[in-house]
Amino acid sequence: MTKRDYYEILGISKTSSKEEIKKAYKKLALQYHPDKGGDAEKFKELSEAYAVLTDDVKRQQYDQFGHAGFDQRYSQEDIFRNVNFDDIFSEIFGGRSGGIFDMFFGGGGHRERRGNDLRYDLEISFEEAAFGTEKKIRIPRLIECDECEGTGAEHKETTTCSKCNGTGEIRKTTRTPFGMFSQVSTCRECEGTGEVAKSRCKTCRGSGLREDNMDVNIKIPSGVENGNRLRIRGKGEAIKNGAPGDLYIFLTVKPHDIFEREGNDIHLNIPISFSQAALGDEVNVPTLDGRTKIKIPSGTQGGTVFRLIEKGIKNTYEKGDLYIHIIVKTPTKLNSNQKFFFKELAKENKEKLKIEKGFFEKIKDIGF
Repeated sequence: MTKRDYYEILGISKTSSKEEIKKAYKKLALQYHPDKGGDAEKFKELSEAYAVLTDDVKRQQYDQFGHAGFDQRYSQEDIFRNVNFDDIFSEIFGGRSGGIFDMFFGGGGHRERRGNDLRYDLEISFEEAAFGTEKKIRIPRLIECDECEGTGAEHKETTTCSKCNGTGEIRKTTRTPFGMFSQVSTCRECEGTGEVAKSRCKTCRGSGLREDNMDVNIKIPSGVENGNRLRIRGKGEAIKNGAPGDLYIFLTVKPHDIFEREGNDIHLNIPISFSQAALGDEVNVPTLDGRTKIKIPSGTQGGTVFRLIEKGIKNTYEKGDLYIHIIVKTPTKLNSNQKFFFKELAKENKEKLKIEKGFFEKIKDIGF
C-alpha cells in the first residue's frame, strides 16, 4: 500500500512551523488515541508523521526524497527513536506517553534501552567521493565493563528488584477527562531488567560501562556527496542493560581544483586560443580516469559545450557525464604583424560593419 504524505496526514502545509505541526498533532491525537476508542493504526500514522516532521534532519530528507528514498534510510524504530512524546502527552492527557511504543512495535513490556548515538565528521577528497574509498578512524566511546560484563554488579551477582517485583515495569492508571489512561514506564531502580546488583562493581562503580578508544574501518561507496552521512549500526556508545547506539559519519567533500560537480555530472572549463577556435585543433583534456583527446572543430565559439558520456561520477544506479566548456581566450597583446593580420581579416569578412550594423539596429528597436 502506498504511504500517505506526512503533511496530508496532519492536514498542514509544507511550510508549517514546528509549533503548527505540534498543534495539528495534538488535535488529531485526541481524536484517534486508542485509549479513547480511536483507531490504533490511524494514531500510529499520525505519530509517525509528527516524529519525522519535527526532526529537522528527517524532515529535510523526506522533503528531498519522498517516502521511497526516506524509507530506505530509516526503519520504523529509527523514525520513533529519540522522539520525546512525554511532553506533548502530558499536555494532552496529563500523563506520559505510556505504552505508545508497545503499541507501535508489538508490545514486550518496555522499549529496549539504547546507548547514545555518536557523530564523526570526516573530510574526503573529490576523487575519494567519486571512486569510493576506505578510511580507518579512532573514536572514544563508552563500552561494556569487562569486569562485570555490563551488569554493574560485583561478581555479576544480582537479585530481584523489590520496586517492580522483577517485571521491569511500573504501571500506573490515571483518570483523565477522557477516561482512564494507563501509563507504563520503565522501572528506574532496575532500569527495566527486573534485577539489581547485590553490590556494585568496583571497576565501573555500578555503571556497567568504561571508556575506551575504538578503531573503525569505514567503507565509503562511490558517488557520495558533500553532506551525506553513513550509519554504522551498533558502533555508538554502550548502555547498561541495553543495546549500543549507532555511529553516524558525516562527510565533507573537498572542492576540486578544476572539476565542478552537479549531481553525478562534472563540469570542466577548457581555455583555447583564438587560432585554435578559428582553425580547429585536437586538445588533451583531463578526466577522472586520466587524459583524453577531444577534437575542436574549426569555427568553435566561446561557450560551446562538449559532452563525454559516462566520464562523470558513478553511484549505485548510474554514471554521470563530463561536460567540457570551451573558453576562447582573446589575445590582449598583439605585435604589428598580428595586428595587420586581424585588420585584414576584419576587412575581408566585413566583421566590423556587421557588428556595428547589427548592434545599432538592436538598440534602435528597444528605444535608445
